[in-house]
Amino acid sequence: MTVAFFSGSRRRAAVALGAVSAGLLVLSACDKPTPIATVTVGSDSIHSEAACYNDGDAIKESQIQQCLNKKAEKSITVAMDDKIRFGVDPEIADNGWTIFLGGQQAEPEPYKKTYRTIPASAFFSTQGGGEAPDNTQVTIVENTGKKLTGIWHFQLKKES
Repeated sequence: MTVAFFSGSRRRAAVALGAVSAGLLVLSACDKPTPIATVTVGSDSIHSEAACYNDGDAIKESQIQQCLNKKAEKSITVAMDDKIRFGVDPEIADNGWTIFLGGQQAEPEPYKKTYRTIPASAFFSTQGGGEAPDNTQVTIVENTGKKLTGIWHFQLKKES
């Protein structure tokens, strides 16, 4: 003769509790997504998670140049008279962020707002009167002025 340890309703409750526990365990193993940066031109937008991010802590010095040299996975086409709008998550703005062009810092101080607009012509100008490039890699770098904490890459393609 067998004896049931749980009645039918208790057995279902135990199975449900086990399923919830297993689900929470699986979710706890997931990586937390990085903050998002967005580039908008007219009605077209592209957004990306960070190419390099250390959960808000400083990126190791040994990794910074490698991260800055990564190629952008997202691109957007711009005309020379377009306005390019950059947007970042509030946690990026809280630390401050700067724009890098071709891996080089393009502005001296971190910007502390979540949104800004820059004319497309600023990204395609040339030194010495040569021909303007057909595309430019723009990198958004989250930094506190002392340490880099996140890097996002975008490719701007000049409309032909």
